[in-house]
Amino acid sequence: MARQASVKRDTNETRIEVDINLDGTGEGSFDTGVPFLDHMMDQIARHGMIDITVKAEGDLDIDAHHTVEDIGITLGMAMTRALGDKKGITRYGHAYVPLDEALSRVVIDFSGRPGLEDQTVYPRETIGNFDTELFHEFFQGFVNHALVTMHIDNIRGTNSHHIAETVFKAFGRAVRMAISPDPRMQDTIPSTKGSL
Repeated sequence: MARQASVKRDTNETRIEVDINLDGTGEGSFDTGVPFLDHMMDQIARHGMIDITVKAEGDLDIDAHHTVEDIGITLGMAMTRALGDKKGITRYGHAYVPLDEALSRVVIDFSGRPGLEDQTVYPRETIGNFDTELFHEFFQGFVNHALVTMHIDNIRGTNSHHIAETVFKAFGRAVRMAISPDPRMQDTIPSTKGSL
C-alpha cells in the first residue's frame, strides 16, 4: 500500500501545499519564500528518505512566523494521513547527528499523543535573516498534527547554522527509523492499547 499523502491548508495568513511519499528516495522540492527553511526541509527529505514537496504562500511582509508554523502543521497532517493506522511500523526512532563542533539528538514516538520537549538553545537569534525561535514553532506545529511525542536536544555546538542542521538531519533520521516497517510486527499496531 502506497504511503503517500497530499494536503492543502488555507488560512487568512498562509496557503500551504504538501505532498509526501514516505517510501521515497529523499527527493525534495521546496518553494516557501523562506530560503533557510527550504534548506532545512531538504535535510528532512534527504536523511529521512522521504519525498517531500512543499509550496507555500504566506504573509512574509509581516514576518516568517505564520509561514514556518503552518508548514510544520501541514507536514504533520500529511504524515498522519500517509501513515494511516500505523500497522507494522517501528513506532520509535532516534538519531544522533554531528556536524563539526555541533551534536544533536532527536527521539520520536508515533504515539498518537502530541508532546514536544525542545531543549535547543541557539547562540544567535538569527541565521541570516531567519529567526531561530521559529524552529520551535515549526516542530510544535508538526508534533501537534503528526500526533507524535518528540524530544530534541542539542548536546553541544557554538555555530547556530551547524546546530540547526544537526537537529533537522537527526529529525529526518529519527522519523525514517520510526516509520520503517518492522518485519516482526507485520500487520500489528505497535501498542498494547491496539491503536495509536
